[in-house]
Amino acid sequence: MLHTPIARLATVSIVSALISACAPDAPDAPAIAAKAPAGEWPAYGADKAGTKYSPLDDINRETIGNLRIAWRRSSMPEELLTDFPNTPGSRNLQHTPLMVDGLLYMSSVVGAVVALDPTTGQTVWYDHLPPRTDGTGLTRGGSTRSLAYWTDGTDARIVTNVGSSLVALNAKTGERYADFGDGGQVDLTQGFERPVQGWRWTSGPLVVRDVIVVAGVPAPATDILSETQLAPKEMPPDDVRGYDVRTGKHLWTFHVVPRAGEPGNETWLENSWTYSGNSGVWTLLGADEELGHVYLPTEEATGDYYGGTRPGDNLYAESIVALDAATGKRVWHFQTLHHGIWDYDLPAPPVLADITVDGRKIKAIAQVTKQAFVFVLNRETGEPVWPIEERAAPQGNVPGERYSPTQPFPTKPPAFDQQGVSEADVIDFTPELKAEAMAILEGYAYGPLYTPPVLLDNPETPKGTLLVPGTNGGADWGGAALDPETNLLYVPSAHMPTVIALGPSTIPESTLPYVKHRVPWPFGPRGLPDPFKPPYSRLVAIDLNQGTIRWSVANGDGLRNHPAFAGLDLPPLGAPGRMAALVTKSFVFMGEGSDTGVGLPPGGGYGGKMFRAFDKATGAIVWEMELPAGVSNAPMTYSAGGKQYIVVGVSGSEHPGEFIALALP
Repeated sequence: MLHTPIARLATVSIVSALISACAPDAPDAPAIAAKAPAGEWPAYGADKAGTKYSPLDDINRETIGNLRIAWRRSSMPEELLTDFPNTPGSRNLQHTPLMVDGLLYMSSVVGAVVALDPTTGQTVWYDHLPPRTDGTGLTRGGSTRSLAYWTDGTDARIVTNVGSSLVALNAKTGERYADFGDGGQVDLTQGFERPVQGWRWTSGPLVVRDVIVVAGVPAPATDILSETQLAPKEMPPDDVRGYDVRTGKHLWTFHVVPRAGEPGNETWLENSWTYSGNSGVWTLLGADEELGHVYLPTEEATGDYYGGTRPGDNLYAESIVALDAATGKRVWHFQTLHHGIWDYDLPAPPVLADITVDGRKIKAIAQVTKQAFVFVLNRETGEPVWPIEERAAPQGNVPGERYSPTQPFPTKPPAFDQQGVSEADVIDFTPELKAEAMAILEGYAYGPLYTPPVLLDNPETPKGTLLVPGTNGGADWGGAALDPETNLLYVPSAHMPTVIALGPSTIPESTLPYVKHRVPWPFGPRGLPDPFKPPYSRLVAIDLNQGTIRWSVANGDGLRNHPAFAGLDLPPLGAPGRMAALVTKSFVFMGEGSDTGVGLPPGGGYGGKMFRAFDKATGAIVWEMELPAGVSNAPMTYSAGGKQYIVVGVSGSEHPGEFIALALP
């Protein structure tokens, strides 16, 4: 039986308190400041707090009208084409470069790090990838969302994973350190308790003090045909590991599926911990250098939509976990979803903010979710800043499934997008559109947030369960951005539903009784992306001091001129897509996203080419520019040669990815 709400909360609180009390004292914080120096961008989110904020203000209300393209550079620089001919730029470019000490660092399509002149985009050096051990060419990987930068004031390194190898490069020369790992690299497929045949991580490591923290996804030793075919219950846990930044020595491993005797193991009933896996971090990490904590936003456990083979709450899946970065010991955790069966992974890095609530100063952490929540916790203790209630959750009838009776709901801030499906949510601009939308809904099961997936077991069964938000959010990997001067959290939200239906696997080797089946996408009336009220994407400003929504606006006109709306005088409706925001002294910048990516149906009108500046106080659009394709990365900004630059990654189905730098003439 699952824990009751009272028992569950008591257990978590007691265990957290015990481990916090027993944790070793954190070492003194390093002299190098955790905050980004003015004009630089040394981490994916500007800093390890994930703020995506820069105080630069050369581009302001008086000057922004003069913003122009300063330079462009393919995500597959031409210097690499000698070794990898005919390799195009990524059509779903999600990488955000770093800029430190006069160099701009990017991860190329093949994983090689390239250092650029930040004023021209020209190559200064690149990582010469080593030969494969079998002599069939060069070792390669893929572009990561982020690189990591570390310095002790004398030595400075760029750290990344190239495929399944962890490497450290001299930040000035690009040379690999021969004494790092084994001949300059660490094999990340090694060290798992269960056999693995590969390892991947598209997000990239983070260095906290002198420890490289690595998450990632190991591939099991058996072949995985596809999620909808084989879908085994047996998977390696996506354990998180720490390595010495100077030597590459393995320091610690945190078990995301707790082993026997470890706290949380009791939440995997019937010994399901012995074979269940995943539960790690596929997105980016956050850290507090002063506390010495690294924060893990974890994903769902094995079997994204069927959890009958892993009864229990399944810690530490879909949790925020704080670790001591020096030791890998758990400091605290908070589970945002019990026994997940909706693929509601925590999709984005957390944002750290020092907030003031009712006169109390709190070191806070804010975690956005796919299901449009913001969980705000004390980042020292894991205690909620505002009450988080365990509320009754809908129950299903799939054989063998063990549904959690309750789920956690924050009382503040309010949800930033639609949650669940009801008649009140369908598009109703005209009676005809509403009638057509309701007719579409009649083919699906739907209800409040956490309505379970249906089983396709007879002709009368609905096509599937309609989830809103879907598995792409709400929030996605682009996450949120923070203005630390006002503690306004800016959350891009994609209004994307998903349909989930279960059925038996067609592959006899499957060890899950039920797996996800492909079902028709719920396009809306007359070719609209879905049957629900717009906006199809929005930017939401949340006051973290008050726990309130300050404003919510559509991301531009979007589909206002769609033929389905002919003759209607409508407000801006936004373009559906995955976005990320950049905050500066004057503006919030955000694009419309790419038309490519996981989970996007063809012909849905996703993404758009506009890049915009929003007023931070009101959400009004101050400026916009059309680019060659949708902005598909998290934008960043820096100062070089006395000039402020904004760099965006653009890509799409018809546009190989490239970086575009904007600046004033």
